[in-house]
Amino acid sequence: MVIGFRHCDPRYPFLWQTAEQPAARWHGAGEGPVNYFADTPNGAWAEFLRHECITDVADLEGVRRSLWAVEWPDVSAADVVQPALPTSLLFGNEGSYAACQAAARLARTSAQAWLKAPSAALLPGQARGWTAAPALARETSAREGWVWVHYGPCTFVGWLVVEAGRPPAVVVAMVRPLV
Repeated sequence: MVIGFRHCDPRYPFLWQTAEQPAARWHGAGEGPVNYFADTPNGAWAEFLRHECITDVADLEGVRRSLWAVEWPDVSAADVVQPALPTSLLFGNEGSYAACQAAARLARTSAQAWLKAPSAALLPGQARGWTAAPALARETSAREGWVWVHYGPCTFVGWLVVEAGRPPAVVVAMVRPLV
């Protein structure tokens, strides 16, 4: 099993189940349901902050989002598309979405239900976690964040981690701004 993290408005379910959702980096309008998952909680928060253009810790005060840990079955590497796009498109602003959506569309025509790409939101090396060893909490070594994208209806199991909360202030400095 794989666990990913997803933020959402606390008034709604944690997964999209219809095509009626706004377009985003890896899908266009009417191409859903599409669900995005980050490989770390900070990655999920970073995706939200970038999308909302939040760059100042003071702006976190009004944020009220839910964070979910979502489980899905292991997926073989052959069943996951990793788009071969230039870095400028993978990490670009909304102007890069058309190229990303086209790459995703091409993958879906070959019946691929999964796409995996580097997180456009996290700055390099910011998907690090924490360790409690030897005695004090310390950040672990730098690593890159990933986003998993699932196309089509799904029945994944989720656990509510944060209900109507906001991301940790430290995440603001980890985000690659959208603009």
